[in-house]
Amino acid sequence: MIDYSIQNKKAWEYNVYEFWVKQSGTPADRAKMDLENPIGMLKKYSVYFDNYNGIRVANICGSCGKKAVPLAILGAEVTVFDISEDNKKYALEVANAAKVDLNFEVCDILEIDTEKYGNYFDVVFMEGGVLHYFHEIDDFMCIMYSLLKDNGKMICSDFHPFTKISDILNFEQPVMSYFSKEIFKGEMAHARFFEENIREQMPKCSYRKYTISEIINSVINSGFTLRKFDEHPAWTNEKVPGEFTIVADKQ
Repeated sequence: MIDYSIQNKKAWEYNVYEFWVKQSGTPADRAKMDLENPIGMLKKYSVYFDNYNGIRVANICGSCGKKAVPLAILGAEVTVFDISEDNKKYALEVANAAKVDLNFEVCDILEIDTEKYGNYFDVVFMEGGVLHYFHEIDDFMCIMYSLLKDNGKMICSDFHPFTKISDILNFEQPVMSYFSKEIFKGEMAHARFFEENIREQMPKCSYRKYTISEIINSVINSGFTLRKFDEHPAWTNEKVPGEFTIVADKQ
């Protein structure tokens, strides 16, 4: 595991299980919500799936299973790839309470076993802020491409690069030049929910934020055919972009 991944792993295994219970409810409570309205729990991402039943989905940096479990309820075969054992514990407990199967691989995304999972998935899906955890976006996109079957689809939703120059999503992270290639240490997005004495002790993550052109060109250069690029308003201010979604195919 590369050095910055080790740093990120420490951050994502610090009181994280307790955070999800506090933020999202007990696994049983979360499972109940997922079962009641799995499409609703997928939120805006549901429109990017052509179908669910029987498809193989790689949920990249799938965190606590907040999207993986609803996908499994809808009939998908879901494998979560994530760096945190705490995320795995919560996700599998939710899946068990919902009575669905969920595969969860704790690993560095750049070290996914491509002998096992290469050309395996119909859909590679990620959301909620993923790309900034990887210092070399081209390496990341090449892994995404390798996981997909021919004619498979990548759904990549992330924080809009506009957030490099404005803390529009209120994550309380530093802002910088839009064109900065700086690698910096910063708090996890949910650090702001902790009491100050705990927040001060939390390990930092190592980040690299990208421009729109860096992201799109990496998708294209890794072999994908770009099909769609949507921008979504920030939840704090609908007049400015807060997120985006890319849909790309492996031909």
